[in-house]
Amino acid sequence: MFLGTHTPRLDEKGRLFLPAKYRERMAGGLVVTRGQERSLFIYPMDEFVKVAESMRQAPTTSRAARDYMRVFLSGASDEIPDKQGRFTIPANLRQYAGLDREVTVIGAGSRLEVWDSAVWNAYLEQTEQSFADTAEEVIPGLF
Repeated sequence: MFLGTHTPRLDEKGRLFLPAKYRERMAGGLVVTRGQERSLFIYPMDEFVKVAESMRQAPTTSRAARDYMRVFLSGASDEIPDKQGRFTIPANLRQYAGLDREVTVIGAGSRLEVWDSAVWNAYLEQTEQSFADTAEEVIPGLF
């Protein structure tokens, strides 16, 4: 499970250093793709296979499902981190997420999310109150 918040920097070649605690889990390969709110999602390869398989179960007669799969899968890039835990985020994905040098990597359970740090901080500030106000009807049985 991926947890926590990390603030690595992208290097001049658009490479991201994975936080050390996640490197072993990602060593066999990963997939980076478009996420929601202009973030990127990073999945270990085996977890991405599960996500892709669940998408295959969606009805192709649903336009919303087709649209989602097209955007999600067309942006996907499979990568293998080097021995230092670095991998390149393709230019089209860096552009999509507005990434420059300052990035925030958050653990989101089965995946990591990569955000431009300023965008993440604004998002967090905007959603903190609704998080504090979240009641049991949002996530039943949580509290």
